Amino acid sequence: MNMYAGAFLGAVFFVMTVGILGDAIFYSKTPEQAGFAIAAVESDGHGGGEAEPAGPEYDPVTPLMASADAAAGEGDFKKCAACHTVDEGGANKVGPNLWNIVNRAVGSHDGFKYSSAITGFAEGGTVWDYENLNGFLWKPKKFVSGTSMGFAGISKVEDRADVIAYLRTLSSDPAPLPDANAAPSTETSEETATEAPAETATE
Repeated sequence: MNMYAGAFLGAVFFVMTVGILGDAIFYSKTPEQAGFAIAAVESDGHGGGEAEPAGPEYDPVTPLMASADAAAGEGDFKKCAACHTVDEGGANKVGPNLWNIVNRAVGSHDGFKYSSAITGFAEGGTVWDYENLNGFLWKPKKFVSGTSMGFAGISKVEDRADVIAYLRTLSSDPAPLPDANAAPSTETSEETATEAPAETATE
């Protein structure tokens, strides 16, 4: 029994000795913070660091107005009838009456309470000319930041041209067509979003 006990204790001593020596030989200090940091360099997305040319994110409607289809625009406009009347002297609804809207001063229709965004956009005598209507129909909340207009917008410039052609007919004296060769204005109101239609309102 003494021989077996001595052999067992000797084996245990040997294993412990090997373990201690192994830890001493292959010791590695545990880092204070696990992992390592990778520095990421943000890119401006322009390859050479040059800024993209400034300008609207949508196509101008002026070159298309001479050939725009007012009948097609009337069909597209039907979804807007829930919020707008178009007859002369018609009542305001969720949005203002749109009779004689082309080239009308922004925020000027009697009896309609406009949002502060539209009131700000109107400063300086802004009118609903062809390109302002184009931008607003494109994306109301992006063209006039803060407007209460809930319409998502019309993505195709051809469809916007048709709707504007129809709006032009809503007048006893329709506005003249724009010069197709004229360069669209690049001026924007302070209320126009250059950073951020259920309904198709235009004001």
